[in-house]
Amino acid sequence: AAGISLLRVMMPLLITVSFLAGILFLFSNNIIPDFQRKAKNMLFNIVSSKPAINFTPGVFIDQISGYSVKFDKIYGETGEKLEGVFLHKNASPYDNQQTIIAKKGKFAPAEDRNFLKLILYDGYVYEDNISGKPYEERKKQPNQSVKFDSLVYHFDISELINNAIDKEKITDDYRFQTYMEVNETLDKNRKTNLVSLSSVASPVVTQTNNYVQYIDKTKPTEKVVKEPYKIDTLKKDKKLEVLWGAYSKIDALKAGIESNRTAIADTVKNHNKIVMYQQRIVSYSFTCIIFFLIGASLGSIIRKGGMGLPVIIAIVIFIIFYVLNLTVENISWKGKLNPYLAAWIPNIVLFPFSVWITYKALTDSQLFDIEKYRALFKPIIEKFSKPKEHQRYQ
Repeated sequence: AAGISLLRVMMPLLITVSFLAGILFLFSNNIIPDFQRKAKNMLFNIVSSKPAINFTPGVFIDQISGYSVKFDKIYGETGEKLEGVFLHKNASPYDNQQTIIAKKGKFAPAEDRNFLKLILYDGYVYEDNISGKPYEERKKQPNQSVKFDSLVYHFDISELINNAIDKEKITDDYRFQTYMEVNETLDKNRKTNLVSLSSVASPVVTQTNNYVQYIDKTKPTEKVVKEPYKIDTLKKDKKLEVLWGAYSKIDALKAGIESNRTAIADTVKNHNKIVMYQQRIVSYSFTCIIFFLIGASLGSIIRKGGMGLPVIIAIVIFIIFYVLNLTVENISWKGKLNPYLAAWIPNIVLFPFSVWITYKALTDSQLFDIEKYRALFKPIIEKFSKPKEHQRYQ
């Protein structure tokens, strides 16, 4: 309206968006992985220093491997103070039994973070040393109890910590690495996958090759080969023996393949996840530029309807991008689509559309002019619609 071309308006914005896309790449490549690594380490420290957050007062818990624990009350600034402590060491009926009851207790930091230090006050230790003893001797053995004023107990909580951090490696996870570091991880992953897949395929190949080698070793003979036995001519017992032998060999090969199918699928899924994560570090930066071209062009073309219509169309386009992104991701994880291609398909689909709609905006196309489409379809509508008769002639 002011006589300024759309290209002159869009060019500074395009440069700004390109600069922001570069910043997004730097964040995705350097800052976000570092923050994720620190977040996981922070979670590790929280679980180690404040183990009481995993416990519920008055409820038996078995989160600590090998023990059943109950605390009547948990209080204190960090939940380190306890009342009514009941601790039972899990064991079979034929092993030594141990139960500890204390009025009070508290958690304390241990030197090794994989262990939980529990200091108990004013309690009893009940033990039954019955391991390896015959039943009659166990019946005669009296219960043993020891009173204590204070007792220090250490629990191995390495499994609890691993579960709290989703069993992820704090330093070596691919989500904590830059683009180039993920390249190195992929190289190591490929070598590991080759070894694991070879070990999976080796038993099946060996069994198959045994039959092939047996056939190859058979020496040719000039004698007239007798017609092979027809299985229907064999006796019933012999016939069942031959059929069962053939079935057993085929079933063994099939079982070997089926048992390894899950392992192969997990290997492929993990590899493709790493590839797609790496490629999205770059592809999402280009997605920002594509969305700018689409959004700016839509705002220029749609001049009626205020903010409503452009926002609705933009949301529809984003939903298409999101659904397409998830679809190709799931297909790639199943190994049915190259992960490098899958990470870029949403951009490949939307980029031609962004160029086309930008061209339409620069040429001042009436792309969303309803009257234009009415005029286009008017001959077709008139052909199938009955002309209205004037009221005077009805």
